[in-house]
Amino acid sequence: MQPGPDSPRDRLLTEGSEALSTHDLLRVLVAESAHAPPGTAWKLLDGYGSLRAMAKASARELQIRHGLGPVTALRLAAALALGRRVRTERLPRGRLLRESAEIFAAFHDRLRDLPKERFVMVMLDAKNRVIREERVSEGILTASLVHPREVFAPAIRDGAAGIVVVHNHPSGDPEPSPEDHEVTARLCAVGELVGIRVLDHVVIGDGCYVSFLERGLIPD
Repeated sequence: MQPGPDSPRDRLLTEGSEALSTHDLLRVLVAESAHAPPGTAWKLLDGYGSLRAMAKASARELQIRHGLGPVTALRLAAALALGRRVRTERLPRGRLLRESAEIFAAFHDRLRDLPKERFVMVMLDAKNRVIREERVSEGILTASLVHPREVFAPAIRDGAAGIVVVHNHPSGDPEPSPEDHEVTARLCAVGELVGIRVLDHVVIGDGCYVSFLERGLIPD
């Protein structure tokens, strides 16, 4: 099928993706399939309620639940997966981090929809440039789960001058729990002993965050 002068495909070529709505972009992926009747893009959006919810669907679910052909379902699932990967790429080595908001921006998309809490550490050099990041644990955050040894051993090995720790609240509410405060205080104390400062602890919620540094809860 050739695109018409006002078709989403034609506009994507001539105007770029920013000119198209989410519905139009979905039409580019599904509208040409013989297994996707007119209105499939709207039905997909209505059925899931949001593109974010749709992005969690497997190709098999898209095929069974919405009657997409196998090729179209795989194409759509692959496109959604690529979109997720763009948002969840790791921090590049050498990136300068100045503010808590930058940590939030880097981790929000990859952590906010996780069903469990994930605790990640970012190691920084003396100029606050990223050395690398490392996942420390996954599960309900407790002092026993996030042991200082698991945090500082790689930081010492990589010669980090400081670390930023990040974790998510699956509830979407980033307000720190008593366990969050306990873990942070413990890590700060150990960091002072080993000479690697805990620069911040950022708790990620749904569209928002809490920074221990911004609240004055990280010792100077």
